[in-house]
Amino acid sequence: MLNDLIDSKRTNHNIKATIKSAQTGSEPAETGASMDILNATILSSNFWPPIQDEALNVPETVKQLLTDYAKRFHEIKTPRKLLWKKNLGTVKLELQFEDRTMQLSVAPIHAAIIMQFQDQTRWTSNRLATVIGVHVDVLKRRMNFWISKFSPLFYTRGILSESLGKDLNDHVFTLVEGIVDAGKNSGSTGSCEELLGGDEEGERSVASVEDQIRKEMTIYEKFIMGMLTNFGSMALDRIHNTLKMFCVADPPYDKSLQQLQSFLSGLVSEEKLELRDGMYFLKK
Repeated sequence: MLNDLIDSKRTNHNIKATIKSAQTGSEPAETGASMDILNATILSSNFWPPIQDEALNVPETVKQLLTDYAKRFHEIKTPRKLLWKKNLGTVKLELQFEDRTMQLSVAPIHAAIIMQFQDQTRWTSNRLATVIGVHVDVLKRRMNFWISKFSPLFYTRGILSESLGKDLNDHVFTLVEGIVDAGKNSGSTGSCEELLGGDEEGERSVASVEDQIRKEMTIYEKFIMGMLTNFGSMALDRIHNTLKMFCVADPPYDKSLQQLQSFLSGLVSEEKLELRDGMYFLKK
């Protein structure tokens, strides 16, 4: 697995470099996007446990990037081909509201949702689910992210609003045109970055809530054990980042670093893991 990741970085760099070199001096398409915004982690199915998958339609500009990247990969690694897991990874977004800018790192499905509101500010749940290529129930669950998105800098809640349509089962989602800023007269400026950080309220939860979180995280135990079997040892932040990268389908890994640390401490107490010098090992 480690050699696979090392080879992935090298291949990703070579592909981007050759595509960029081939494009030098040519006229970029008006609707095209730079290959600089794309970084791929290329994994061999022979070395990794099955990775969760989820259907997702990405915007045409992103789709073209993926096509160009996969074509170049096939040329370099013939006969191997890429099978994109479009629901995995992280997308960096910049949302602009009047004189406000919000910078976020989100899951691909969250990015696919909000990008549909660039040209059309109102969608029904059934229509939007069809465009994005997901089941309407999945869409409604993921919509909660944008409906309840809180900005501590601007004292705002909600980038999208939800209302009932003519059909009670077909909800209507509308872009909030102007963010209501409770601190507007206090001179607040700047951008709100990385809103997907740890859940502070969750970290201050009482024991009963922590127990519930621990139960929710047991589904990741086998994946953690598999990683440690292959890597030998891993630091807390590396385990956290790997889970965020590969466990994004329902249920997605959305726990904080502190919650993961608490869960791993429980596995140490159960003598399933060992912790030495900040590194986690399988208990021998």
